[in-house]
Amino acid sequence: MSASGDSVRFLIREERPGDIEAIRGVNCLAFGGEAEAMLVDRLRAGGCVIASLVAERAGRIVGHILFSEVRIDTPGGAVRAASLAPMAVLPHFQRSGIGTALVRRGLDVCRERGWSIVLVVGHPRYYPRFGFSAAPAGRLRNPFASGDAFMALELAPAALAGISGTVVYPDAFREVE
Repeated sequence: MSASGDSVRFLIREERPGDIEAIRGVNCLAFGGEAEAMLVDRLRAGGCVIASLVAERAGRIVGHILFSEVRIDTPGGAVRAASLAPMAVLPHFQRSGIGTALVRRGLDVCRERGWSIVLVVGHPRYYPRFGFSAAPAGRLRNPFASGDAFMALELAPAALAGISGTVVYPDAFREVE
C-alpha cells in the first residue's frame, strides 16, 4: 500500500527479516529508549505477532506498528483479541500521516486475518480517530492502564457485547520496564 501525507510519500508493507535492525532503530528513536524495541523483539521471538508493518520512504524504514495476540479471561472462557503496541515513527517524520497510515493498514490486516477485537493503551486524543473508544473497554481490566487511555475497537459488530474480564498479555509485556 502506498500513501502520502503532507508531501511525504511512503509505502506501508509487512516486515521482512532484513528490517529487524531498522525497526529497532525506529522504536528506540521514537520512544527515546530501548524498552519498546526490546518488546518487539520478545513478541517476535515468542511467536505472538499478528502483524508487523513498516512505513518505508525512499528505501528507508521510517515507521513501524505491531499487533500481537492477547486474551481476555472471562467467566465463560477466554476470548482472543489483538493488542496494538507499539507504534513508532521517526521523530522527523511524525505528524506527516505515517502513523495514521500504519494504524489504518494494521487494522485492515487484523480484520483480514479474522480478528474482531483490537485493544490499545494509548493517547485518548489520537486513537479515537480510528474508532477506538474507552467505552467498549469499560468492562475489561487491563494491567497497564485504565480510564480513557485503555481503548478497544470492535472490528466485527458487537464483538465485545457482554464480555467482561481481564486482559492477559504475553510474558513479553511483563518484562517491559
